Amino acid sequence: MSKYSIFSLARNALNFHKNWEQAWRSPDPKESYDAIIVGGGGHGLATAYYLAKEHGLSNIAVVEKGWLGGGNTGRNTTIIRSNYLWDESAAIYEKALQLYEGLSQDLNYNIMLSQRGVLNLAHNLHDVRELKRRVNAIALNGIDSEYLSPAQIKEIVPIINISPHIRYPVLGASIQRRGGVARHDAVAWGYARAADALGVDIIQQCEVTGILRDNGRVTGVETTRGIIRAPKVGLVTAGHSSVLANMAGIRLPITSYPLQAMVTEPVKPIINTVVMSNAVHCYVSQSDKGELVLGAGIDGYNSYTQRGSLHVVEEQLAAVCLLFPIFSRLRIMRKWGGIVDTCPDASPIISKTPVDGLYINGGWGTGGFKATPGSGWTFAHTIARDAPHRLNAPYNLDRFTSGALIDEHGAAAVAH
Repeated sequence: MSKYSIFSLARNALNFHKNWEQAWRSPDPKESYDAIIVGGGGHGLATAYYLAKEHGLSNIAVVEKGWLGGGNTGRNTTIIRSNYLWDESAAIYEKALQLYEGLSQDLNYNIMLSQRGVLNLAHNLHDVRELKRRVNAIALNGIDSEYLSPAQIKEIVPIINISPHIRYPVLGASIQRRGGVARHDAVAWGYARAADALGVDIIQQCEVTGILRDNGRVTGVETTRGIIRAPKVGLVTAGHSSVLANMAGIRLPITSYPLQAMVTEPVKPIINTVVMSNAVHCYVSQSDKGELVLGAGIDGYNSYTQRGSLHVVEEQLAAVCLLFPIFSRLRIMRKWGGIVDTCPDASPIISKTPVDGLYINGGWGTGGFKATPGSGWTFAHTIARDAPHRLNAPYNLDRFTSGALIDEHGAAAVAH
């Protein structure tokens, strides 16, 4: 680092970064826009960016009740993968992964993508058969997926316990080598900066309190900063999808649960991949700071709280210490919870609604972050053209009456 850079950092630190250029504007809301995106997380910001970039709509507002990326985008465990069973899921998650692979260049912002691989462990004969079935199905969709023996797993993750005598013996695993992690806040910031550069207004501390309608068509939103008019409104409020839809008289088949995660004190690099265990509801990766990022299953009750029950943490830590005995000496530094909106088939909704000009994107369960670019890309298409893209056409609201469900409960095994 040059002397100039050091002095510049010191000078700006002393004046609390007073003269630093803002990465995006903080404008007051205008009276009207061509489209309003409700929700300033990754999915909402991606939607606004692709609306401007791909469809030429620059008179767009993103309204966020808190701060940008302060909801589930800032409360997840950053895992990215596309190894989903069903064709519909494979298509949209693979689109998301492909966009992730070029996102730093596209946004001119380092999202810290690390394609270190994602392993899903098998602990019993059923797991083995199910994972092999998934590997073959995923491969038929042209997505990378392999099955590993315990010895091969040990080569990749030397610290894992593959003893046949533990409670959850490791009998094998699937791996997607293109999977990995990315920096969640960098994804949100990158999309925000790029959308702002294309003319999108990002309005924080602006809570939507009502959906305005006239003769069955949306006309705008009521907010804590006044009424904002628009002929198109997209709802992208992970954790509160049902609440916003209810403002427009729409009842969604969504239930909301707390989902917990935690990090340990930082240590030197000891695990260079992501390991997930469906049977014991835990997953782990190591952050660039050295913290072990641990996730658990959802709490067994409906709630909009951003915290969870202690017994879930206790069970998750007991299981992860069996798989990785070396972890038992680490201390948990902090834990948090997000709110996962889950549909009956554990697949999302990216759809038009019965209200003309109103669109919904939600119900991602535990798969939201990994889908961010693909979700925003397809939702932007749906809003701009008032018709779904072929990738999100299966994720319409009508499937809950037609019965054309996309059962992905086994994809993560934490959202049920």
